[in-house]
Amino acid sequence: MIRLFNVYYPVRTLVLLIGEALIVCTSFLLATFFVWRQDMYLILNYEGGYFKIFVVTLLVLLCSHWFDLYDTARLNSRGELYFRLLMVPGLLAFVLAGVSYIRPDFLLGNGSSAIGLVILTVALIGWRIGFTWLIQLPILIERVYVLGTGERAQRLVQGLRQNPEIGVEIVSWTGKLEGAVTRESVAVHLLEIVKRQKVHRVIVAMPDRRNTIPMQELLDLRMQGVKIEEAATWLERISGKIEVENLYPSWMVFGDGFRRSATFRVVRRVLSVVIALVGLVLSLPLLPLIMLIIRLDSPGPILYRQRRVGKGGRTFDVIKFRTMRQDAEKSGPQWAGANDPRVTRIGRFLRSSRLDEIPQLWCVLKGDMAFVGPRPERPEFVEWLSREIPYYGVRHMVRPGLTGWAQVKYKYGSTVEDAREKLQYDLFYIKNASIGLDLLIMFQTVKTVLLKRGAQ
Repeated sequence: MIRLFNVYYPVRTLVLLIGEALIVCTSFLLATFFVWRQDMYLILNYEGGYFKIFVVTLLVLLCSHWFDLYDTARLNSRGELYFRLLMVPGLLAFVLAGVSYIRPDFLLGNGSSAIGLVILTVALIGWRIGFTWLIQLPILIERVYVLGTGERAQRLVQGLRQNPEIGVEIVSWTGKLEGAVTRESVAVHLLEIVKRQKVHRVIVAMPDRRNTIPMQELLDLRMQGVKIEEAATWLERISGKIEVENLYPSWMVFGDGFRRSATFRVVRRVLSVVIALVGLVLSLPLLPLIMLIIRLDSPGPILYRQRRVGKGGRTFDVIKFRTMRQDAEKSGPQWAGANDPRVTRIGRFLRSSRLDEIPQLWCVLKGDMAFVGPRPERPEFVEWLSREIPYYGVRHMVRPGLTGWAQVKYKYGSTVEDAREKLQYDLFYIKNASIGLDLLIMFQTVKTVLLKRGAQ
């Protein structure tokens, strides 16, 4: 796996993305050659042909991302894969048709775009078929042995098997060992599998290392060129979260991450302010309409203030457009649930479109929030969750955000278990925070909002 923006990506996924980018460029270059022949040089160099092809390439990659074509976990079958794949040139055809009607000079001209679409459709399907064959070659598959028998080792095995794009094959794991699990039996099983299956990597997921881990054998394998790694690293890579059950304070103190330079803090703050200002300016035409429909839909104030916990445990008022009945919390604070009856008709639309959160941009400008960070929680819930979930207070190391890693990776939470799961994503963000990761979260947020994922 390759680390970009402090997030791990499978090499296969990056190869797939780069391959498709080259295919799109080649398809439209071929179309330009077929149509223009001798004039191809003039079209590409003096009429912005290369730039036009670059824009089309970017649109195709965005459409593929939109249809989850780079996220195999969301694709249930090969038929669904090819159906979504065909939707990409279909959607691109509608876009190019609209552009040709408004500004035909933005296209390559003389039917080049239409021919390019035909070539692209065939090439994309052929590339996906070839890529599927390519990644199944034994030379491109890394054989792994998981050293462990507990629930943690099972999660690792399951996670690796559910993410075939990583390119890892679980040849065996200690859970298949018959009889008593001792240091000697584990060592014999490990060495036998490594020798017979030619294992490239051993991932250690032992719950009790004092009595069962074959340290000398692992050292010998390391000297022979077999890679030895700890399970926590791989669980973090494949899940994008840090598990609190196996987290120790010393790991946060001495491990990588959890560091912020003064330059990073300044750049991150400037970026939050700029985006908040742009968001407020763009939303100005919508504000009177939103305020009017809230007033007409149900009695009560238009804006809603609520105490939240921010950086360092300091409380502040978060401002939102009211989406619930005025008496929604007459029985006390409570989380919003699925199909919550307290949400008004207009409120449901505002929540799903995230328009109710526009006033929070003012909180970003004030400095109570950042644009990206863990979502702020109410003091009543923070006190309760801090008792139930270890390391919950670590969330308050940074400014809370309007959006965050947990928001783009996990559904809306309304239980303690949901809060625990989201904390694990928040810890990943705090550990790996960077400007690149913030930009990635913003990009993913746009997709989450447009597809209406995660709102209640």
